[in-house]
Amino acid sequence: MNRKWYSGMARTEDWWAVWLGLTMFLASVGSLWGLDLTGWMAKPNTWVWGDFSLEGVLKSSGKLGWHPTLSWLVTYLVFTTLTCVAAWAMKFDLKRFLAGWTVLFVMTWAIWVVGQEAHFKVSVNEFAKFGLSWGLSLGGGFSYLLALLIGLIIGNFFKGSAAFLSEAAKPEWFIKTAIVFLGIKIGVMSIEAAGFITELVMTGVAATFVAYMLFWPIVYALGRRVFHLSRDASAVLASGISICGVSAAIATAGAIRARPVIPVVVSILVVIFAMFELIVLPGLYTAIAPNQPIVNGSALGLTVKTDGADAAAGAMLDELMRANAEANLGVVWKEGWILMASLTTKIWIDMFIGVWAFVLALVWVYKVERQPGQSKVGLMEIWHRFPKFVLGYLLVWFSYIAIASTGPEIAKTLHEAATPVEGSMRTMMFMMTFLSIGVITDFSKLRGMGKLALLYAIALFGIIAPIAYGVAWIFHRGMMPPTL
Repeated sequence: MNRKWYSGMARTEDWWAVWLGLTMFLASVGSLWGLDLTGWMAKPNTWVWGDFSLEGVLKSSGKLGWHPTLSWLVTYLVFTTLTCVAAWAMKFDLKRFLAGWTVLFVMTWAIWVVGQEAHFKVSVNEFAKFGLSWGLSLGGGFSYLLALLIGLIIGNFFKGSAAFLSEAAKPEWFIKTAIVFLGIKIGVMSIEAAGFITELVMTGVAATFVAYMLFWPIVYALGRRVFHLSRDASAVLASGISICGVSAAIATAGAIRARPVIPVVVSILVVIFAMFELIVLPGLYTAIAPNQPIVNGSALGLTVKTDGADAAAGAMLDELMRANAEANLGVVWKEGWILMASLTTKIWIDMFIGVWAFVLALVWVYKVERQPGQSKVGLMEIWHRFPKFVLGYLLVWFSYIAIASTGPEIAKTLHEAATPVEGSMRTMMFMMTFLSIGVITDFSKLRGMGKLALLYAIALFGIIAPIAYGVAWIFHRGMMPPTL
């Protein structure tokens, strides 16, 4: 099929993450002309059990006179309209999507509000403020964990409900949209600490390249020589576990024309093992190196193998490490920098998917399966494989810097209007990602995949994770986020 450069712009989750992200960014830019187009966004408050009220647990981001219920309803209507337009364009079953989206939306907010209860969230230093005698001090990470747990219960014990929600449970789409929103926050951070951002990006590129050159050949050789897998199975598995999970597995399979069943099986393994990484690694890294936040963030980005799980795990790590640092190290790190370390690493990996798929296509066409008269691989293949949400993330990031740099008053106005986008909207999409990941994860699918599952486990925990942490330690040791 002869695809144009603009193919898929209205039909893929990748592109719709860009369009939704840019829509909200442009809405915040409207503030420069006196238009408040983002202040309707609802957000939860920290509250104490026994003192529950709608006014106490919810509020509007900018519409100070609005009742919390009105703000929440407008939030639902705006996001429902935008996502339904996208679902229609992507040819989803619109009725099923609307029904599933509504249930997911309501569940997400209920879980989010519960997770904001002070006994779960606040640090030791704030116990007196909320009149507490005890607390878990989990920060915002508890909301994420609770959403994931409830999602996993639905996905594994209430499979009829999971099937009903599946049309709307799109974690990759939700997290990519959140990452585009995150471009605003990175823009703010870049203005606040330009030197640190530059150092983090450059060391992140170096760490990604070093890890990349180690992961893929080791896993491929292990698949071929120890587990005696076919070339195409070894290549797809190596890309899936070494690069970027499902996206890399599918891109590699398409590039080398692998048997259709292979990327399906690898994708299942990627998603299921990502759950173990998401549950285990944030807490583990916080425990083993509580004073190395950027190392932990980068190691997470190199290890976790889906954009959704990585961003979700990065958000959880950010919350856990900041809560731990405030309680035990006496330091308050700014929110988002540990998450950014994880995502920056992951985004560099994502950007290389298209190039790697193109390289493998060349190797397979001209060496592995070379045949007389076989067609050449076009350079446009790189564009078609390139993760488009990265473009949205970068565009929002650099546009924010460009606009905010024109003057302090403009920067202040833009920041106030953009805060609901990079704050509450982004967190809401993270929450929906956690819940959706759980809903679509069915651990029973591991049956019958013993050999591949064993190889995946060995490669992930015996090769990828240790090397990733070592590389992150070499390049990021001693780097600290700004403090409050």
